[in-house]
Amino acid sequence: MKNRLKIERAILDLTQEELANKIGVSRQTISSIEKNRYIPSTVLSLRLSSLFKKPVNDFFELDENETANA
Repeated sequence: MKNRLKIERAILDLTQEELANKIGVSRQTISSIEKNRYIPSTVLSLRLSSLFKKPVNDFFELDENETANA
């Protein structure tokens, strides 16, 4: 899964730590999401969506092979 979390976080001038505190996770979780090592849960994705006031699709996008298996 591709994600734009790092870009969206930079637009709001938030550090990983600040973002983590705002949505109730660790800085390591944010880092892992940004590096595509962790796929966030639906709840976490919705928290991000609410914080940034953008739809989840603005942050996360399925890769071609992920959509082909759907």
